Amino acid sequence: MTQLLTESLASTAQGVNILWTLVAAALVFFMQAGFAMVETGFTRAKNAGNIIMKNLMDFACGTPVFWCVGFGIMFGGGGALIGGLDLFTGAAAAADQYDYTTLMFQTVFCATAATIVSGAMAERTRFRAYLLYSVAISALVYPVSGHWIWGGGWLSGLGFHDFAGSTAVHMVGGVASLVGAKMLGARIGKYGRDGKSRAIPGHSLTLGALGVFILWFCWFGFNGGSTTAMLTDTGGGVLGHAAALLASKVFVTTNLAAAVAAVAAMAVTWIKYKRPDVSMTLNGALAGLVAITAGCDVVNPWAAAVVGLAAGAFIVPSIEWIDKVLKTDDPVGAIGVHGVCGALGTVLTGLLISDADLAALNAGRLREGAAALSRAGFLGVQVLGVAAVALWVGAAMTVIFFLIKKTVGLRVAAEAEVLGLDMAEHGLASSYADFLASPEALEPAPRAPGTKDESAPVPVEQAIPVVHRKHPMPYTEIKFTKVDIVTKPQQLEPLKVAMNEVGITGMTVTNVMGFGMQKGNQAYYRGVEMDVNFLPKIKLEIVVCKVPVQTVIETAKTVLYTGRIGDGKIFVYDVENVVKVRTGEEGYDALQDVE
Repeated sequence: MTQLLTESLASTAQGVNILWTLVAAALVFFMQAGFAMVETGFTRAKNAGNIIMKNLMDFACGTPVFWCVGFGIMFGGGGALIGGLDLFTGAAAAADQYDYTTLMFQTVFCATAATIVSGAMAERTRFRAYLLYSVAISALVYPVSGHWIWGGGWLSGLGFHDFAGSTAVHMVGGVASLVGAKMLGARIGKYGRDGKSRAIPGHSLTLGALGVFILWFCWFGFNGGSTTAMLTDTGGGVLGHAAALLASKVFVTTNLAAAVAAVAAMAVTWIKYKRPDVSMTLNGALAGLVAITAGCDVVNPWAAAVVGLAAGAFIVPSIEWIDKVLKTDDPVGAIGVHGVCGALGTVLTGLLISDADLAALNAGRLREGAAALSRAGFLGVQVLGVAAVALWVGAAMTVIFFLIKKTVGLRVAAEAEVLGLDMAEHGLASSYADFLASPEALEPAPRAPGTKDESAPVPVEQAIPVVHRKHPMPYTEIKFTKVDIVTKPQQLEPLKVAMNEVGITGMTVTNVMGFGMQKGNQAYYRGVEMDVNFLPKIKLEIVVCKVPVQTVIETAKTVLYTGRIGDGKIFVYDVENVVKVRTGEEGYDALQDVE
């Protein structure tokens, strides 16, 4: 009876653990959506469809490749440097059904490492070249270094600790991003002839922010799910909850690091640029998440806050250094966020690991016959692991990108880059089709049976009666003047009221963007001062003949004047004639609404 109960509890624990791991895997998969939104928002609209396709296809291509060869190289036994060749994970699956869970969980981790590169190489990479890269990193690059860390390789034997992948996943993607972006070259117009970096703003910070929120949410699965357990069979008919407690700790440390990093990045940009920078703050949150991933299970909450503070403070200068000193064009900050902060977080784990957790790690090493590590020794192993993985990924990706460049080509033609990769690579006019005028959009909506078609032309004799009045002076002898007023949007309402009071009977208002001699307010985008900053304005157009032009001008000046830069400008033009389409009236009569 006791044996049956023990077996039942063990089976229950395994079922709960499998369920928890698969739910976490689903969350990690949804990180693809987060990366897609961040990369799309931080780049230009003409490349949005291409970004989405790359984030879709690196997962779609990487999944079968990792299943076929990558998983075996990573977890198929073998030696200290590389695992075995387990084609289609046949041997692993035959050994234990639980390995299907491991396969799924590791597949989404592999896809995360692969998709990081998409943002750094955005807006100028050939689509076919990116597909080949996705296959290569999923089949070989990620599995080899993953074997060293998680598959029983030489780094794990030394005691290297990377709980959920600051180095194994994120730094791998970050280093690959650095190599790819450097070999690819900068986007057209990114650097001037003097070598000075120029800002190329992304088209939607809203999408970028949505992506960061998605990633933050999914990171609880990324880090928390790396426990791969919620219940532990302690023997004797008792199920332990140590794994569940560890998962809750991981949730706390993960969230703390992200929050503190976002605040730190905001503070740095506020001090440096005189305003809190939105995109850098978003990068700061991601930097904290990446940095805490290595040690989220072995640091206390205060130490997690320190990791977040370091990552958030470091991400701003690191992105600027990569852009301005290395002259490496990374539109989304992937190299800094994943490469730099992945390495930083792994090293900080060696500094900030709690005494209790270091003792627990050493107890496990002693059980395996390995020597215990001092705090300095553990730190040294962490630094060695970061350096070794960076060297491997850098060398491997250099060869891979070189071969791709020499065969199918790495970069699109200049004409395709200027046109946009949506059209050049996918034949897509725009990823935002509803914002384009199309013949279908201009067609009248179908009307219900038995109703009158209000859009059809009406014969003149059936039109609204019009009394044609002949003005004593022909239009050629009457002066018509067009007045355009460009000013701040918040001035529209008082300006509209004032114009109505002086007798203006018709106005046209347009939302516009512009700048004057000051080239807009001083602004920064991702640490780069913008040459020109377009500011939102409204343009009010009026044509007058009855109301004196000077009255319109003086009224506008009175309403708009504050004495500060940006009050607006008034443009005055001569108008040859005015024609009212419905009645055919011209000149003075066309401007009158009384019929």
